[in-house]
Amino acid sequence: MKYFTVSDIAKITGGTLTGEGNAEVGAIVVDSRNVKKGDLFAAFKGEKSDGHDYIPTAFEKGASCCLAERIPEGVRGSVIVVDNVQSAIEKIGKACREKLNIPVIGVTGSVGKTTAKEMVWAVLSQRFNTLKTEGNHNNQIGVPMTLSRIEREHEAAVVELGISGFGEMRLLSSMARPTAALFTYIGHAHLEFLHDLDGVFAAKTEMLENMDEDALTVINGDDEKLRQLAYRKNLISFGLNENNDVRAENIKACTDGTTECTILYGERKIDVKIPAYGQHMVYAALEGAAVGFAMGLSGEEIKNGIESYQTVGRRGAVTDTGFITVIDDCYNANPDSMKCAVDSLMRMSGRHVCVVSDMRELGENSEEMHRQVGKYMAEKGVELVLSCGPMSRFLCEESGERAVWFEEKQTLIDSLEKYTEKGDCVLVKASLGMHLENAAEALKMMKK
Repeated sequence: MKYFTVSDIAKITGGTLTGEGNAEVGAIVVDSRNVKKGDLFAAFKGEKSDGHDYIPTAFEKGASCCLAERIPEGVRGSVIVVDNVQSAIEKIGKACREKLNIPVIGVTGSVGKTTAKEMVWAVLSQRFNTLKTEGNHNNQIGVPMTLSRIEREHEAAVVELGISGFGEMRLLSSMARPTAALFTYIGHAHLEFLHDLDGVFAAKTEMLENMDEDALTVINGDDEKLRQLAYRKNLISFGLNENNDVRAENIKACTDGTTECTILYGERKIDVKIPAYGQHMVYAALEGAAVGFAMGLSGEEIKNGIESYQTVGRRGAVTDTGFITVIDDCYNANPDSMKCAVDSLMRMSGRHVCVVSDMRELGENSEEMHRQVGKYMAEKGVELVLSCGPMSRFLCEESGERAVWFEEKQTLIDSLEKYTEKGDCVLVKASLGMHLENAAEALKMMKK
């Protein structure tokens, strides 16, 4: 941040300052373990711990000030007391954004937000000093944290915006005020709160309310809902269909877990080798290319950016154990990302195996959506499905004799060695809350 002093932050938040106010303020931090010299520590009271208890630790680590709803007994240092810490950091986020005169790309969608953010950052970083959202800091706490990290030397920012309900995007985008919007896909995510695809579309596109009419809008042109944005004045579409502005051809899944394709934009052609697995990575490359083309990057810069992409966490990371190939994609799941992952799996060599668990937050139609994914796996020719979780039982029922359902996750994990064979290509995928990562790790240890 370093645009404001402690006294400035007190004025922005309407808080009461106890202590000195002359020090410059760095980034907003909500975990005292991550505090660096000059940072602002925001003390949130959570279900398991109270950030106010860690204010002394924050000062010991060099925090310039702390934002709190009360001052713990014995605390010495600059504390800004506010009625609501959440509301206060949102005000700080907006104030930080008002200091900026750089491109800010807002990234949202039902699936692929983080991958898109990382790919766009990789491309733009070939020319610009670009800041990106760290990890999954894409909500009402994470977005102000990201905005507070943008410094004077930054020339662009890529900000991920994640929501689960109506009105949230309006709030996030009022802080980020994107100069460009990237929409990855409108799919079956958070239906428990957004009801149906029309609801998802309406909630995601609230971002446009806080953007200029002629601001760059980049959409997945293969998505039926997103094509409704064709009225936007400055629109670029990407996808696999020929009617998109930026599209891909000659797609090839390589045995080393990479993906090759040719990206087309008008008369321009770029051959790229994406250092990650899956058809969804082709879309990610197209997203990075579309933003890159719009911001005037050369074909070489776009190619270098795409090829420098690094897989984040458990998002489709491929491991060859020498016995089997494991595709660790258990960061999250919904029906659309499940089907996309199956499509990518079927491009790989070997016997195709899916180790899956429940997709969460699908609302009242959850059973039917799990059944649809099971049918899809059967239609695509998946040879074996191993699953656990109450809803995944319905997925297995539709996959027929090729599926085995386990009542307990540990039983599934203990049975992996029995069901896997040398040369298998195994996809591990579920919603984050199902914690299927233990199954992925067990598979990675198989080296017969």
